[in-house]
Amino acid sequence: MGCVSSKQAVSVTPALDYSARSGSGRARVGLDQHPCFKKNGDHHHHQVVVSCGASELGESGRAPSSNGESLSFRLRNLHKYIEGEQVAAGWPAWLSAVAGEAIHGWVPLKADAFEKLEKIGQGTYSSVFRAREAETERIVALKKVRFDNFEPESVRFMAREILILRRLDHPNIMKLDGLITSRLSCSMYLVFEYMEHDITGLLSCPDVRFSEAQIKCYMKQLISGLDHCHSKGVMHRDIKGSNLLVNNEGILKVGDFGLANFCTFRHRQPLTSRVVTLWYRPPELLLGSTDYGASVDLWSVGCVFAELLLGKPILQGRTEVEQLHKIFKLCGSPPDEYWKKSKLPHATLFKPQQPYDSCLRETFKDLPTTAVNLIKTLLSVEPYKRGTAASALASEYFSTKPYPCDPSSLPKYPPSKEIDAKNREEARRKKIGGRGHGTETRKCTRKPCGITKLAAEVSLSHGHTCTLAHTGVCGS
Repeated sequence: MGCVSSKQAVSVTPALDYSARSGSGRARVGLDQHPCFKKNGDHHHHQVVVSCGASELGESGRAPSSNGESLSFRLRNLHKYIEGEQVAAGWPAWLSAVAGEAIHGWVPLKADAFEKLEKIGQGTYSSVFRAREAETERIVALKKVRFDNFEPESVRFMAREILILRRLDHPNIMKLDGLITSRLSCSMYLVFEYMEHDITGLLSCPDVRFSEAQIKCYMKQLISGLDHCHSKGVMHRDIKGSNLLVNNEGILKVGDFGLANFCTFRHRQPLTSRVVTLWYRPPELLLGSTDYGASVDLWSVGCVFAELLLGKPILQGRTEVEQLHKIFKLCGSPPDEYWKKSKLPHATLFKPQQPYDSCLRETFKDLPTTAVNLIKTLLSVEPYKRGTAASALASEYFSTKPYPCDPSSLPKYPPSKEIDAKNREEARRKKIGGRGHGTETRKCTRKPCGITKLAAEVSLSHGHTCTLAHTGVCGS
């Protein structure tokens, strides 16, 4: 059977109003449109907000207090009706029962509509493959997310990524094209456009050199995409080079939202500090903070920015203790009042006996002043001093020469991704008879920039499942 694209998706529940603004994260249900509800005699009818089943921390609708029990009963019937409609449309019952909000208005794509070509990425929670859509011959990326469909919380965690991707709509954010599953399936594949490179892969190529205008072009796209995420109440929580995808037209897109979550100042709940890959993790998370916001992404952006300019990661700790020590040595340690006010779980354990002064300007003295100023802001050990993505875009760095170049003017590179860099390094080690030293060790053989192949030529067409994962390795 052919593939149904997301643009042509058929609404499986006519009673649902999908015309609400993208980014609302909610689907409004007109109760008078559903057979479970009768329309009142006047021109008004109740509306109920179906809250997200994937731990969204946003507003939830409230039913009128009058006739509450009757409305609650009708709502239960409505949910059962929606589940039945979604299962009839081809969705597995375990998904509809737990995370129906994530699939509202879509129909599942068929696995036999795609031919897997090769594996192009491996993460903690997912695997990514390059694939061909049979009907159109279009090359896509398929991400298989790992979860336990018998465990509701595991399904909700997986569904949160889908909800977030459907909320976001920006040229510098990876667009979710559809979902592959079936009524009897225990797995789920996310379908994305294929991107030839990622930043980590590019940085690993000795023959690739990024100009200053090119770095500005990439940074502007990264921060623009992140600004959109934050404006929609989403923090990514795993910004790093392998999650920043680049196509042959020079467009950079933020990918892998597997660790992303909604952030809101209302109904705040404790968050996990076990997010963001170690080399890009901000100090407050290393200190155990469970109350943080979008500023954690800005720290990671600062790490990526410096890496683009220097050609290698700037904070390569092997443990959390060593990572925090490296941060304090480079950026300085927080002032005493920060330790007193923050009340972070690991503060007493990791607070240095003697304060560190920042040596960031001295370390980056050969870089342009405007670049160092932006790095210094983004790598502020106190989160509030990092500003916002919008303020970073307004930085003097982007308004001084050389200006960011147009993406279409960027050079074309051979496909290059993080997985290719790892394969090359492994081959080099085998050649010299050496042993691997861990997945976090990456040797840089170039100055500022490189590309990693998005596809490793391994035939997957004989596999019975289609798995999709974003090209990066998920958090720690």
